[in-house]
Amino acid sequence: MDTSTLTTVLEDAGLSPYQADAYVTILELGSASATDIAEKSDVPDPRIYDVLRDLEKHGYIETYEQDSLHARAYSPDSVLEDLRERADRFEQAADEIEDRWEAPTMDSHTVSFVKRMDTVLDKAETKIREAVNQVQVAADREQYERLRPALKAAHENGVHIRLALYLEEGESLPPKEELDSVATQVRYRAIPMPFIALVDRTSTCFAPHVLSANRYGIIVEDRTHAYVFHWFFMAGLWESTEPLVEDTDDSLPRTYVNIRQCIRDVWPLLEDGATLSVSVEGLEVESGSTVSFDGKIVDVSYPSLEAAGTDAPFLYLGGQATITIETDDGTVDVGGWGSVIEDYEATKIVLEGVTYE
Repeated sequence: MDTSTLTTVLEDAGLSPYQADAYVTILELGSASATDIAEKSDVPDPRIYDVLRDLEKHGYIETYEQDSLHARAYSPDSVLEDLRERADRFEQAADEIEDRWEAPTMDSHTVSFVKRMDTVLDKAETKIREAVNQVQVAADREQYERLRPALKAAHENGVHIRLALYLEEGESLPPKEELDSVATQVRYRAIPMPFIALVDRTSTCFAPHVLSANRYGIIVEDRTHAYVFHWFFMAGLWESTEPLVEDTDDSLPRTYVNIRQCIRDVWPLLEDGATLSVSVEGLEVESGSTVSFDGKIVDVSYPSLEAAGTDAPFLYLGGQATITIETDDGTVDVGGWGSVIEDYEATKIVLEGVTYE
């Protein structure tokens, strides 16, 4: 550190410019007369005596008479201790500012409330890039633009993405080619809606819509809360939007991340006597461990759908939704998000083949 920088740091630590200059000069000279100190520093001659007395009062130097007033530096222990205490306080203040400005760490908080929308979007962007199976996002045009690169990256990695866009009056829709590159399904509406991003049934980022009187964000790392937000997204937002991009590809293999949609599609095939080959990725309900297996669908159980008919909006039909699959190790029951009575909770079901005997 050069002399100029050291002088500036001492000023930041509470010394006046003349005091800092004089003290650094005394350190360099070892001991010297007041006249020499004034000459070697930028302290004016008439001020040097007052400056030296102030430095002595603060414990930086001691003065003594030797024909004329002289000064020498004290042992720097007390000065160093003071500087280090100040440095610690600055560091603590910086940490406190960061804690109040940023979101609390996810390591120790399941639910975190934050003040800045940027914090919510930063976390959503990170989670979307890390997504493995599915993402659900409701966003306005500006939020969408912020997350578009992350959505595109996740879509290219094979993640199933539902995107609900809020467009203000006069805002144009993004080009269809662009939307095709960022999401599996895209819908929009002109009514304001909150920001929400749900990733892999575990992470939720939420903030009220722009017209809300409450300005805050919530970041949740919890499957149960994510399940609640999922149904809010589907029933409260998704169903009130207009389709822009739909997943209309009926070719095989066909991937499902929603077991109810899978059942709606395979039920008629099963009734017609088709043999349906599938692969499943998911969790063992009892242990929570990840599993993957292949097999053939032999039955489905969806009482709400059977009662309402296949033309009913499946999103509003709750209750049991189970697919029975015959595997090499026996027959197992597979449920969807929130499974409790089945053997496995499917995160992804791939219809590999449909054959008729």
